[in-house]
Amino acid sequence: MNHVVERRAPRPCGADALQSPFYFATRFGTLSLMTSRDESKPLADLTNFSGPSPSTSVWSSDLAILIYLAAGTILAQLLCGGRYGFHRDELATLDDARHMAWGYVAYPPITPLFAHISLTLFGTSLIAFRLFAALAQAIAVVLTGLMARDLGGGRGAQLVAAAAAVPFCIASGALMQYVAFDYLFWVLTAYFVVRLLSSEDRRWWAAIGCSIGFGMMAKYTMGFFVIGIVAGVLLIKNRRHLASKWLWIGVGLSVLVFLPNILWQIQHHFISFDFLKHIHERDIRIGRTRDFLPDQLKITLLALPLWLAGLYFYLVAKAGSRFRMLGWMYMVPLVLFVIAKGRGYYMGAAYPMLYAAGSVWGEQRLRSLSRGWAGCVRVLAWTALAADIVLLAAIAIPPAPVNSALWKFASRNNGDLVEELGWPELTQAVAQIRDSLPEQDRARLGILAGNYGEAGAINLYGSQYGLPRAISGINSFWQRGYGNPPPETLIVLGISRGFLERNFASCQIAGHTPNPYGIHNEETSDHPDIYVCRGLRQSWPDFWKDFQYYG
Repeated sequence: MNHVVERRAPRPCGADALQSPFYFATRFGTLSLMTSRDESKPLADLTNFSGPSPSTSVWSSDLAILIYLAAGTILAQLLCGGRYGFHRDELATLDDARHMAWGYVAYPPITPLFAHISLTLFGTSLIAFRLFAALAQAIAVVLTGLMARDLGGGRGAQLVAAAAAVPFCIASGALMQYVAFDYLFWVLTAYFVVRLLSSEDRRWWAAIGCSIGFGMMAKYTMGFFVIGIVAGVLLIKNRRHLASKWLWIGVGLSVLVFLPNILWQIQHHFISFDFLKHIHERDIRIGRTRDFLPDQLKITLLALPLWLAGLYFYLVAKAGSRFRMLGWMYMVPLVLFVIAKGRGYYMGAAYPMLYAAGSVWGEQRLRSLSRGWAGCVRVLAWTALAADIVLLAAIAIPPAPVNSALWKFASRNNGDLVEELGWPELTQAVAQIRDSLPEQDRARLGILAGNYGEAGAINLYGSQYGLPRAISGINSFWQRGYGNPPPETLIVLGISRGFLERNFASCQIAGHTPNPYGIHNEETSDHPDIYVCRGLRQSWPDFWKDFQYYG
């Protein structure tokens, strides 16, 4: 690896201290980490300068290399990520994006906002719909490398850290979900904390506060990371931070950014807490949380030694004492998720800051080895990281047709793939049932969907068949009501026959969920029958009042 300084000189404080991370990358030393340095020059001269060395092209700088790596993840998503279809969760997000608000039952507003921007710019293109998720993950890859730089790492350490972050980024950027944006803001917050500790400029608390606020607007698990930050400040016993006005300005900014969603929750009686309680109880009941600790090994794969080294660097190594706070920022959320029975992937966003530290620690250790042994370690490390990237890409975005050998391997390890198939065919089947009905039934026809995938698919693809918009009791669909005037005849999908017979005067099976690929997913296995129902036994307001549910 490249020869670099072990600790960066303190940065000068100035009005530009609150600029973007990419500004800092070029302004304060990304380009200074060369393969060699003049030993006669003072350390400060090597780390504090305004621009790149005259002999170094901006296109071959450390930052540029990180950006090329991150751009490669976007290219992979563009080439392979739109091969199948919208995932059921994406169909819900897409529908929510057409009803902009400061909050939704299942999540805060950031993800639907970016989905709305995508719809406005690109229409309903699947690849374009996923672009912002892929972009968020690419930024996180760059930030991971920049954290390694600010911890004292050279080009090699920066690339190792960024490459270690790529597998999870490919997986979480494959779908337009809140996971991608939650991940970005955890990593961005960690990056700002590194800048705070490396520069000792407490104005970085303002940036940390903004990042936390936007993180809370992406996914509420950011709150666990906040507790880790609070614990880190208290455990390192640095009263200068607690006494700093900038920390409290950061707190105020985080609340200000998050305030619109808080007000929305108040107006809707904190409905998201009911949703989260229901989902959490379901996850525990069906066993999704019991493998939380083993899941950490699945998340990090062969990068395990790297993040363990990073944790050692933060919590034990003398060289990492300045950054001890980041170790607690990992340990506290980990313990809290174990106690609260969280799902394994919730911790995924905490590993980039460990990868960054582990790569720096490893780079320092390599200097004590002979050139031969150091080369072997580098080859082994890069082989492991490359294997992780290839494996996760093959599982998350397999470049293979449905039911091919690679696709079957990927679908066995990634259940999301089977939930991306069959939605246009399902909508077509509903349209065919509609066309078979008498004219009087079609005059006041409604489509009642049991889950958000079905409702989202009907609302996305149904317009080409002239279908009415679907109604459903699930999540934010319930808040949009049942229409005016209410339907008299209903095509019903995704709801059990027992429920329908209790609530309607007559219900007959009118069709079945298509299965053109011969796959097993929620639609084909759990509720394959499509019904036509008439004669609601109670008034629509009374029925709808009790029809709300979560999923």
